[in-house]
Amino acid sequence: MSNETPVSTYGAKSIQVLEGLEAVRKRPSMYIGSTDYRGLHHLVYEVVDNSIDEALAGYCKNIEVMINNDGSVTVIDDGRGIPVDLHEKYKKPAVEIVMTILHAGGKFDSDTYKVSGGLHGVGVSVVNGLSQWLEVEVKRDGKLYYMRFERGKPVTELKVIGESDHTGTKITFKPDSMIFETLEFQYDILANRLRELAFLNKGVSITLMDKNTDTSNIFHYDGGIISFVEYLNKEKTALHQKPIYFEKQKDSTIVEIAMQYNDSYNEVVLSFANNINTHEGGTHLSGFRSALTRSINDYAKKNNMLKGDQQLTGDDVREGLVAIISVKLTNPQFEGQTKEKLGNSEVKGIVESLVSDGLNDYLEENPSEAKKVIEKTIQAAQAREAARKARELTRRKSALESTTLPGKLADCSEKDASKCELYLVEGDSAGGSAKQGRNRAHQAILPLRGKILNVEKARLNKILQSEEIRALITALGTGIGEDFNIEKARYHKIILMTDADVDGAHIRTLLLTFFYRYMLPLVEAGYVYIAQPPLFKIKKGKEEKYVYNEKELNAILESMGRNGVNIQRYKGLGEMNPEQLWTTTMDPEKRTVLKVSLEDVIEADRIFTILMGDKVEPRREFIVQNSKLVRNLDV
Repeated sequence: MSNETPVSTYGAKSIQVLEGLEAVRKRPSMYIGSTDYRGLHHLVYEVVDNSIDEALAGYCKNIEVMINNDGSVTVIDDGRGIPVDLHEKYKKPAVEIVMTILHAGGKFDSDTYKVSGGLHGVGVSVVNGLSQWLEVEVKRDGKLYYMRFERGKPVTELKVIGESDHTGTKITFKPDSMIFETLEFQYDILANRLRELAFLNKGVSITLMDKNTDTSNIFHYDGGIISFVEYLNKEKTALHQKPIYFEKQKDSTIVEIAMQYNDSYNEVVLSFANNINTHEGGTHLSGFRSALTRSINDYAKKNNMLKGDQQLTGDDVREGLVAIISVKLTNPQFEGQTKEKLGNSEVKGIVESLVSDGLNDYLEENPSEAKKVIEKTIQAAQAREAARKARELTRRKSALESTTLPGKLADCSEKDASKCELYLVEGDSAGGSAKQGRNRAHQAILPLRGKILNVEKARLNKILQSEEIRALITALGTGIGEDFNIEKARYHKIILMTDADVDGAHIRTLLLTFFYRYMLPLVEAGYVYIAQPPLFKIKKGKEEKYVYNEKELNAILESMGRNGVNIQRYKGLGEMNPEQLWTTTMDPEKRTVLKVSLEDVIEADRIFTILMGDKVEPRREFIVQNSKLVRNLDV
């Protein structure tokens, strides 16, 4: 590895070659995670990350991303442009090396990029290898260069096709249908990631455009992560008007933290290292957490706000907190293949001292805001203690009873959780049909009476007073709160089965809110599903068909002819007898169930806040904006 290149020159000497590209097409999932829609969108992120790295190095201000009519994507930046001079060893233009050889890039030369997200250097060569074709245009040295590749191999030489007074890179690629299960880019998925990048890199302007729908957005935030916190808190009621913000640089490591408390009972703390979302946390997050807990406790004690030897826990001080921790460093050590946990030990100390100093100053200088925050954390501590007592009471009560499972649960005989399913069924009549129609060996039924408590508006101690929720927690076997343990889950498929009407949709949303806020690991493990009961039964003579949506109904009516057809609309599961419910909704051989997955934590948090929170106006706006997406409206 060479470090002789001056910072000012970014040329062929900066490009370090480690190995070839052959394996990428054989094992794409090793490089981009999967070949489904996640892997497809990952291609865009890899190209955009190169442009962001140019921005981090101080050379790029504008990035454009376009979804084109032919299914290709174009990414344009105004950075320095990929080097085009000949590489000493390979006697080929550097841009060709970058595009065709894995682990070739400027990221391994610490003088070229002080900070970089695409540190493994696989980025654009992998995109090239997994594309049907890729075209690159480079503006550099007063010229406009062009080169085309097909399935990773060059099909033209690098050639000059014009002149330019500017610098930058334009890459257009079309993902390969031989590799990917889907080729359709989803605007919202790209928008969420590009918005996140714009928040994390203040002043950089990122434009997203879909030429198929004429949809476009410009993401540009001069406030950076302060704007990010304000965005996350938009639908919530903040306890203090302005987010608290700290920034510190030590050697080449930059740490930024923005935080703001709201009146909800949930915590949203997101950590990033070189723009990579470190979902599993790491040293920067643990430094933040320990300093936050210590500073809040110290201030509360000093101002006689705690009783006796009362101590606030980390959970107490993070209730209602929205925070962004962003670190940018030269040599990040990511643990695991997924780069989701930061391992640099020195970062913990830097973050800890920054938060301790900054928060202590803030609390001293803003006593009225400090009082609101401390009062909220004390209420959280009291609720936590009440929840602990409620959990203990539930455990003692369970131990005294002959069976620990709720009486209305019809359990299955199988004891291997990986083979067991639990149906959460709306109402006793549907519950009765489900109990009779099920496979008793593998399928358990828990009928739910009415609408469960809206957990978005309640702390855990209040939630544990709900009989329906206690029955659900006991049936699941995982415990809740501090006791939660996914290893104790009694079922690896939990299927929400509600009526196809407004009330059914509301009950489903209440259940999903509960799972998202209190049993998220079950969702992340892929244990939570939504049943898809039929909406209609069509009968013509002796022929009967079950239909699951309006589109399918119209297609079948066209094929059968509309005369003499009897259409029954199912509004409730209770309208089906046990045999019909089994055939249409519960038979693993024939049924359709939707797996609940979490693509975007930020968006999920926002939607649950809008739909289930206290504020009416954001909910009204959401309904108006999404009304055209409604199917099967029950009025």
